[in-house]
Formats: sequence, C-alpha cells, structure tokens
Amino acid sequence: MNAANSTFLVLSSILVLFMTPGLAFFYGGLVSERNVVNTMLSVFMICGLAILLWLAFGYSLSFSGDLGGFVGNLKATWLHGVDLTALTATKIPNGLYLIFQMMFAIITPALFVGAVVGRIRFKFLLTFIIFWSLLIYYPMVHMVWDNGLLAKLGVIDFAGGTVVHINAGITALVLSAFLGARHKYGKDMTQHYNILWVLLGTAILWIGWYGFNAGSALAMNDIAIQTFLTTTVATATSMMTWMVVDMLTKGKPTLVGVCTGTLCGLVAITPACGYVTISGAFWIGLIATLTSYGFITFIKPRLGIDDALDAFGCHGVSGMVGSIMTGLFASKAVNNSISLNGLFYGGGFKLFGLQLLATIFTIGFTTIVCIVIIVLLKRVIRMRVDEQEEELGLDQGEHGEVADYTVQMSHDLTNIQHHSDEFRGQLAQLLDKQQRFR
Repeated sequence: MNAANSTFLVLSSILVLFMTPGLAFFYGGLVSERNVVNTMLSVFMICGLAILLWLAFGYSLSFSGDLGGFVGNLKATWLHGVDLTALTATKIPNGLYLIFQMMFAIITPALFVGAVVGRIRFKFLLTFIIFWSLLIYYPMVHMVWDNGLLAKLGVIDFAGGTVVHINAGITALVLSAFLGARHKYGKDMTQHYNILWVLLGTAILWIGWYGFNAGSALAMNDIAIQTFLTTTVATATSMMTWMVVDMLTKGKPTLVGVCTGTLCGLVAITPACGYVTISGAFWIGLIATLTSYGFITFIKPRLGIDDALDAFGCHGVSGMVGSIMTGLFASKAVNNSISLNGLFYGGGFKLFGLQLLATIFTIGFTTIVCIVIIVLLKRVIRMRVDEQEEELGLDQGEHGEVADYTVQMSHDLTNIQHHSDEFRGQLAQLLDKQQRFR
C-alpha cells in the first residue's frame, strides 16, 4: 500500500460524501417553506439507500466482468469473492477504491431531486432511484470507467461528466416532463426558504468537489494538483461570469445567481479537470456558464417543463458543454495517459468527435431507460401528490413535519384564519336564517 495515495483517497472519499448533505442545504434553501423537510430528506436518505445498493449490486454491475461492453455481472454481489486488500495501479487497496466509487453513487441520484421537489411522491422517488441506479447509473460507470463500450472507443471522462452530470441532468428533465408543472407554476413566485443555506450548501459542494475531481487522480501526484487548479479556475470564472451577466441584464448581482454560477463551473470542469490546462479551464467555465444561463433564462420558459431548481439547466447543460469541450482542450502535455490531443492542441477532430458521440449516447441511453422505468413504475405507484397535498406542502403531507417553529406558526395562523372564515360563514348563515324566520 502507498500510504500517501491511500490517505489522499480516504480524505477524498470523505469530501465526496460531505457533498450530499451540502446539496441538501443547497436545495433546501431554494425551495418554499412548505417543502424544506421533504427536499432535504429526499437528498439525505440516498446516503443510506445508495450504500446498500452499491454493496449488494452496484460494485458488481460496475466492475465485475463484462456483458457486451454495457454492464458487469452479478458474480460479486455483496462483494462475494472480492479481494479488498488487493492493490490497484496506484497502490491503493481495492476496498478503498470501492469506497471512493460508492460516494459517487450517493451524490449522483441526489442531483436530480432538485428538479421534482414539491410534487413527487416520496415512495415513487425512492423506488425510482433503486431502478435508476441498477439500470442506468451502474451501466454508465461500467461503460466509461471499467473499460466498457465508451472507454474502449477512446472516450475520456476524468470525474463524471457523462456518468454523473449529463446522466443526472437528463433524468431531471425526463422526470419533470412526466410529472408536469407545479400547481400555479409561472403565476406565483416561490419564496426561497433560506438563501443563506444556499450559500452554505454551495461552499460545502465546492470544498467537497476537490475530493470529487482531484481524488479521481487516485494518487497524490501531479495530475491531482493540476486537477485542483483547473477546478478552482473554472469555478471562479463561472461564478464571476454569472454575476457580471446578472449585473448587465438585471442591473444587480444576486447571491442565488452567484451560487448557481459557481455550481455550473464545478459541473463543467468535472470531465476535463485532469486533462486540460489552466487556460482551458477558464474557457470551459466561461462558455458553460453562458450556455447554462442562456438555457435557464431564454429556452426553459419556452419548453414549459418545470425543472424546479434547474437541475438540468445546471448539471445537464454545463455537463454537456464540459464533456464536449474536453475534446477541444485535452492535452497530452497535461496528462500523458490519454492517447489523443484535443482539437485545439493539434489532435484533429477525432477526440472531439468521440466526446460528442459519448454525450449524445448518454443523452439517448438515459432518456430511453428513464422513460421505460417511469412508464412501468407508474402502473404500480402513483407518481405525483394530489393538488390538495401540494398546496399544503409535502413536509406535512408526506412526512408530518415542518422545517422550524416559524413555519409551524405560519401554518397555525393559516388554519386559524381558515377556521375563522368558516365560522364567519356559518354565523352569517345563521343570522340569515334568523332574519328569514322573523
């Protein structure tokens, strides 16, 4: 065992796990006060669910055997026959690599939760994540990171552009389309529960992302340091780009906008971080943020699909841009493990074409399998809460809880007002009857 590499990956695994509660704060701060508990629970419970799924089936389907280049087999179910002490190429134990990958399996489905908050039944979401992990996420891990179909073609994805962000973003879009828009969508502006939570969640995600990206080097080496730098540069560029565009178009910067831009940069650099230069990271952050901003501001309203917290607009769109632009900016001078330079470094169109192909394949594969899962699952589990529960809020409707005492007071005052209105109506009816009797 290489002690330095192993210690680095332990820390990276902890950071990636830390991202999921960070995402819970990010999403929980953005939603209305009626759906905070439901949103945060829907994200955080995936920690338990994904760990058990990964140990039971995920590792085996991702990294054991190969069925047609699409998925592994079930010979390593519950880690049967897996030598956890065997060393990988970077001299870390196989068990530690398994843990690191397990953390990715936790955060990825949590990303698309933001698209469906406020209207999806918890039981449906829980069941959907199980089938989504088995039929979409684990096959994508195998195809990209275990010498599966896409890896054999020469596709490169350092930390999860296709496997994580495009995958989750497309899922968010498909789920939103099937669910339909929220009640009064486009008529009432949702008041964010706590914008300070959004900042807290963003900060946790940024910190955790270094484990996500730099940890994917699987060693404490020059690539890990380069990845740390490119992640930082792309994120800073995206943050400032979103803020400047907000100032130019709206006349003032917003904290939610700055946090959204930060997230776009983190997403976009993920597939490229270990292959590109600092200048490449700058351009990826800039272009991805402008693309996501344009989609969320101009295209999304015309689509009529209610992606509540812009999971597709951030993760899907910036993930696609980052994956494709890896084919432009990848450089063997940065990472000599790749066989081709990007288009801008004299490699011609081959790598760019492969990255474009991988992006299109991920979109198509995820869309088709998502549709099949949703159509079949809807036959046995109701997908959406009714209008009355949506008005009440999923915190009370699905869980019987509220975020804090101020929310409880607000509910109590609403109920008092409701009963008071009922009493006034009944009193008016009695007075009317009395008047007619006289």
